[in-house]
Amino acid sequence: MADFISIEDKAGLERFLAEANGQPVVIFKHSNTCGVSSRAYRELTSFSGPVGLVIVQQARDVSDQIERSTGVAHETPQVLVLRDNELVFTASHFQVKAETLEEELRRLSGK
Repeated sequence: MADFISIEDKAGLERFLAEANGQPVVIFKHSNTCGVSSRAYRELTSFSGPVGLVIVQQARDVSDQIERSTGVAHETPQVLVLRDNELVFTASHFQVKAETLEEELRRLSGK
């Protein structure tokens, strides 16, 4: 089961990224008014690991910061994997899959 960690402000985003200590981190941008985003959220509940959760209606400035720092246009639902603050994987809408995310993290860790 995913460990959703709420990221509500820019300081929370910086803390979440710093605590990774060079390991890949998963960030999920979620809209609580979108059916596709609800489906992606349910999909990610089966992911085994921490997920930084940005609810865009409550933390739009965080979503905007992620867009500026990664160069990836904002979408919801959207999952991003960063390592050392560099984007290494992204998916949106119906491509948000727990299995694909876990495969990508295994690939990044060399396992």
